[in-house]
Amino acid sequence: MAVKDRDRFSTATRLRLLGEQTAARVYRSQTKRQARRSRLTGRAALLALVLCTMVVALAYPMRQYVSQRAEIADLERQKQQAAERVEQLRDLKARWQDDAFAEQQIRERLHYVMPGETGYVVIDPGAAKQSRAYQGAADRPWYSNVWDGVDKSDASDQ
Repeated sequence: MAVKDRDRFSTATRLRLLGEQTAARVYRSQTKRQARRSRLTGRAALLALVLCTMVVALAYPMRQYVSQRAEIADLERQKQQAAERVEQLRDLKARWQDDAFAEQQIRERLHYVMPGETGYVVIDPGAAKQSRAYQGAADRPWYSNVWDGVDKSDASDQ
């Protein structure tokens, strides 16, 4: 036992024991560091890089695809509206083929009357006042009348 006690207190034994303890501590710290270390490996980083590249590469074509699909939908809507307008015009053309409709439109638009009938035209009082206002236009230069006409037509558009 004396040899064992002597060994226990020897410098070599103490250094060996100290080295083992240090190695154990280093091993424990490395395992903790590995556990805390990011799980991002080289393969995962490469995969992330490839995915980001794919997203960037496909972003513009996808945007173009979506805008073209919207344009196609808009053109289809316009085509449908044009087809409806063609149907309306065909109906109107068919109505004009009817003599009764044509006669009604001629009477209404051109103020024609059949022989033996008396035609009456009712004038709106506001229109009469407006026509009197135009009588003063003869006293002004022609270019003033033209500009007034442009202004009035502009105002009626709005």
